[in-house]
Amino acid sequence: MVSVEPEKPLAAWTGKDRYDGEILNSLTIIFKSGGCSYRQCLMCGYRFEGHFGASPEEVLRSLRGQLAWIRERYDLPAIGMIKIFTSGSFMDPAEVPPAFREEVARAFAGKVVVIETRPEYVDAEALESMRREIGTPLHVAMGLETTDDAIREKSIRKGFTFADFIAASERAREAGVGVKAYLLLKPLFLTEQEAIDDMIRSIAGVTPHCGMISMNACTVQKGTELERHWRRHAYRPPYLWSILEVLEKARTDVPIFCDPVGGGYIRGPHNCGKCDREIVAGINEFALTGDVELVRALLEMECGCKREWEYVREHERPWCMPLTR
Repeated sequence: MVSVEPEKPLAAWTGKDRYDGEILNSLTIIFKSGGCSYRQCLMCGYRFEGHFGASPEEVLRSLRGQLAWIRERYDLPAIGMIKIFTSGSFMDPAEVPPAFREEVARAFAGKVVVIETRPEYVDAEALESMRREIGTPLHVAMGLETTDDAIREKSIRKGFTFADFIAASERAREAGVGVKAYLLLKPLFLTEQEAIDDMIRSIAGVTPHCGMISMNACTVQKGTELERHWRRHAYRPPYLWSILEVLEKARTDVPIFCDPVGGGYIRGPHNCGKCDREIVAGINEFALTGDVELVRALLEMECGCKREWEYVREHERPWCMPLTR
């Protein structure tokens, strides 16, 4: 590979992840790519990030520099899992040059690798090539968000259907690649109870089509339509109690993970501030252990905001939204 100057990615951090009964040291990377080709999701702030208008050669040079930065700063032999994100879709050839996919596969060979992409870019031949190069489990992660097509279109504006996700999952499996589904708890326009019900249904519905599920509690990112509604007091991120409720009631034999980003803060999933830290810590522990008894114990905690949450669930009513223009 041609020598390049190291360049910092959008973000990178280490952590721990449960995988196949083991706890692995993990590294999450968000590469600054050529930019998301779709850029319409109502809650996504990363759609504004990218080398928009740059040539494929310029994008490739930048990505190579970011990979060099990762290699310089992290002890890769000690990392067991790599989770790769971009401004949009890692498998979109217009966003990430295919040559870089090959370099990533060589750089992280021997590790469990998870790459995120939209369903339309799940190409069996490209995935199989990456899997062979890596030599260890490769998983493709897709932001399905919900199994309800109406919610996905009206509240999130993802631009694809559950059927598209299922077809992409089948292509991935044909290539010998695992599937991870990202689900979104409480997108725009849902009441707290609607969000809980939708998540429980979605977990059950997506289980036959994936090997891992990540429940992402919605956060308010800057510059998004979601933030506009939030500033007008027309949206509140989910309660942490709601995350616990879903984890306790969900019925699936597929591992469920939840990392409540921004947990305890006003833009992220939160309760009242008094019980947030303990509950966030418990949710993170559940992600590593899968211990539902821990979740039940947290649900039995007493705090004034629990009664508020219960009142909201009972009395909140959905908005009457026009279905057409």
